[in-house]
Amino acid sequence: MPELGRRTLLSAIGVGAATGAPAPARAAARTADGPRPGPDEARVRALLARMTPAEKLGQLQQLPWAFDLNPGSGSTRAVEDAARSGRLGSVLGVLGARAANALQRLAVEESRLGIPLLFGLDVIHGFWTTFPIPLAQAAAFDPEVARTDAEVSAREARSNGVHWTFAPMMDVTREPRWGRVAEGNGEDPFLTARYAAAKVTGYQGPGGPSRTTLAACAKHLVAYGGAEGGRDYNTVDVSESRLRNLYLPPFKAALDAGAATVMASFNTVSGVPGHANRHTLTDILKKEWGFGGVVVSDWSGVRELIPHGFAEDGADAARLALDAGVDVEMTSTDLGTHGRRLLREGRISRRRIDDAVSRVLRLKYTLGLFDDPYADEGAALTGPSAHTRRAARTAAARSMVLLKNDGGVLPLSRSLGSLALVGPFADSADLLGTWAVPAAAERFPASKILDAVRRAAPGTKVTYARGVAPEGGDPAGIAAAVAAARAADLTVVVVGEPAALSGEAAARADIGLPGAQEELISAIAATGRPFAVVLVNGRPLTLGPWLERAPAVLEAWHPGIEGGPAVADVLFGAVNPGGKLPMSFPRTVGQLPVHYNHESTGRPYAADNPFTSTYLDLPPTPRFPFGHGLSYTTFALGAPRLSRTRVSARALRRGDTVEVSVSVRNSGSRPGDEVVQLYVRDVAASVVRPVRALRGFRRVTLDAGAATTVRFPLAAADLGFWTNDPAGTFRVEEGTFKLYVGTSSTADAELTLDVT
Repeated sequence: MPELGRRTLLSAIGVGAATGAPAPARAAARTADGPRPGPDEARVRALLARMTPAEKLGQLQQLPWAFDLNPGSGSTRAVEDAARSGRLGSVLGVLGARAANALQRLAVEESRLGIPLLFGLDVIHGFWTTFPIPLAQAAAFDPEVARTDAEVSAREARSNGVHWTFAPMMDVTREPRWGRVAEGNGEDPFLTARYAAAKVTGYQGPGGPSRTTLAACAKHLVAYGGAEGGRDYNTVDVSESRLRNLYLPPFKAALDAGAATVMASFNTVSGVPGHANRHTLTDILKKEWGFGGVVVSDWSGVRELIPHGFAEDGADAARLALDAGVDVEMTSTDLGTHGRRLLREGRISRRRIDDAVSRVLRLKYTLGLFDDPYADEGAALTGPSAHTRRAARTAAARSMVLLKNDGGVLPLSRSLGSLALVGPFADSADLLGTWAVPAAAERFPASKILDAVRRAAPGTKVTYARGVAPEGGDPAGIAAAVAAARAADLTVVVVGEPAALSGEAAARADIGLPGAQEELISAIAATGRPFAVVLVNGRPLTLGPWLERAPAVLEAWHPGIEGGPAVADVLFGAVNPGGKLPMSFPRTVGQLPVHYNHESTGRPYAADNPFTSTYLDLPPTPRFPFGHGLSYTTFALGAPRLSRTRVSARALRRGDTVEVSVSVRNSGSRPGDEVVQLYVRDVAASVVRPVRALRGFRRVTLDAGAATTVRFPLAAADLGFWTNDPAGTFRVEEGTFKLYVGTSSTADAELTLDVT
């Protein structure tokens, strides 16, 4: 497969070059008839001219496979027949080079035109090597963690015949009840955009596609994370301003990084389902942003226009989705079933069909499938390597957040005489999290925390008692756990959520610890012996009264295949935790949504005034705020500085910047990491702006006593905003801006910038 340079790749799939500021409306649009021609455009057009209507519609069809079935099994006959007849463009869920090649031969060697198939798979946070869940990776406040995950995943998956991953998910959300928070990067669009770009680059490679890279998919366009009540697939009603300022920026960043494909969302946006939303899929994505890649539906998303109450039947659903901008239909078959009749009746146009087919063919050429459609079965990677395991372990430890550490309970001493590990996840391999590849989860389970602790402290007597199950209210085992705690110098309680309680179709109305786990912690606290709590979970949790009695709490998330060793690394101080929360932790579900970047009311919260925006029974602030995270050392920030205190709006629009700088010193006794964060508030604007918005972050590693200076540029993109104009209007307005620098979203070091 020939390697293409990055500019060639972007040209081939019709994506504009990356920019630091938002593009003005329609500025990214290409030619009147589609994307700027790439090196394979002549081949695309020549092939398109030879295709029948049925073959064209076939390229727009994606059908599902089964992980444990191979061609010839009989259970996949419909997929095989479609491949032979040229009525299939892509397949979801084929696993393994041999199975992929067998199916590919049917398309390449038996169909009339020999057009190769695209093989897609949900490679979300690992293929064989399962990295921490994406929400955990966001807690690292280091996009390189996501890029490394994607690079490793792409190499493993592509060697096994996969061409296309349905990731990254970049749905900004403020709703921890929604199970898919685990799959995204939290509540902030700036942080999510940085991670989206890094992961796209990791999957696709900075130099373009090769045999070791995948086509990335930016999903789900758009506002899926705003589902009412946190119930999956639910309604979203959102203003144009919020759509563009909160939900769309990560998608623009992903496209600027070269994302080859985009997936439509299940939800409605202001009454129009994502799969039939011409405003988002065509007006913004394809016209305003000039996206020339493929838009794929989500699983049966086209057919679901019928129960949405938006389409009358399958033919109507196919027409609406195609006209809105969907190019490929996943699993449901309405376009393939009704497309030729719709064409004859003039209800869909040949030009739109040709546009969609061209996008699919262009992607296949870009990935080199016409030149080399088969995977090298002899070179297929069959499992994690020592190198990829080290990368996963480093990522997991880097993603952990120290929520609390009263009295310096952590790190643990390796010379402890005795240590008790209790809780349902201390001796559990259920640490991979949602969306692990099933074959990987079966063949390569996570390393357990108990085993890793015993290896980390070979001279310590380590005892174990489960105490309670992950779910269910049986407290019978608590007595044994209490006995173990009484007999030990210190106890580590490992509690959390099973992986099955987060991810798609895993909304929870109660986001506390399941079953009797809180009862277990309270019983350990009642012993009066020192203890620490480790949380393994896929979402922010409501932490009960036990939190006040727990001296130390470490948020480990679902940490992946090397979760056990990574937890031990942090517990014993081999790694000093430096992660920060990418989502606020609520006090109770009754607060939801609770997030740092909310808008102000006319009566903002004041503790001494009941006639402000608050509750009678608790403050409106979260239990732990966005950006929070402690360390085993301490850091001191100097007074922040502005390169100038005044800049004109006109200069900013022309590309001028101002710089915020701040010194940071490790004032403690051991090396450690700190994440310096910059927040912006537009004091008065024509559209009410958030009380704070993250516009810069940098994770620094400093030895004890060492110092450095962190610098953040501020540009038009950081000080302006999108209005409610559906056509897309970005403004940088004159006025006063407050800038806050610190180590969480509650930072109180303040600067003032005047934009004139």
